[in-house]
Amino acid sequence: MSVPTPHNNAKIGDIAKTVLMPGDPLRAKLLADTYLENAVCYNQVRSMLGYTGTFQGKPVSVQGSGMGMPSMGIYCHELFHFYGVDTIIRIGSAGAVDPSLKIGDLVIAVSSCTTSNYAAQYHLPGSYAPTASFDLARRAAQFCEQKGFTYKAGTVLTSDWFYDESQGLPEWQKMGVLAVEMESAALYMEAARAKKQALCLLTISDNPFTGEAVEAEVRQNAFTQMMEVALSLV
Repeated sequence: MSVPTPHNNAKIGDIAKTVLMPGDPLRAKLLADTYLENAVCYNQVRSMLGYTGTFQGKPVSVQGSGMGMPSMGIYCHELFHFYGVDTIIRIGSAGAVDPSLKIGDLVIAVSSCTTSNYAAQYHLPGSYAPTASFDLARRAAQFCEQKGFTYKAGTVLTSDWFYDESQGLPEWQKMGVLAVEMESAALYMEAARAKKQALCLLTISDNPFTGEAVEAEVRQNAFTQMMEVALSLV
């Protein structure tokens, strides 16, 4: 496929080799406005905003992914395969599954279980284990240690269901799953297939077991520690 694509009107060279990818396009705008110098908007198709600027002299882009694995799959596939992106760092929110996690804690998603059939397209002779780039995960953990951020690193669940009637979270909790979100497994599979680098950083925004949650505006604006970790990897 040539560029621009049906989902991204950027031209070759408009997007940096490293992309920070929140689900919410407004969070992409917030990140660009807050942290990037000389940020230029390269995409407004479907209001999925994308920007390129510099951070401490290094080119970096921020691009919304939308919600769920199909949407993440579209955007990261195009970035990896059509725009020459080498690294995507997802920055998102998640629900706590591990009972020790509190609202605002950070999770480094080293690997992602999933309820999705996304891997079926690859016709693998078994079950694939979507996994982050070890180097990115290691550096993220080191940065959290240096800054004193409260975090856990481990396995998360990428679910196709936001309104989940399966009642399965207690079973995932028994397997040591830390948190539940909706995109990282697709990102990790696409990165593996493209032989590129990916990491998912998450901030706990709610607890499905207790009903505790933050408001949408807080979720959009307040997750600055996660953004600091992501920018340290650029």
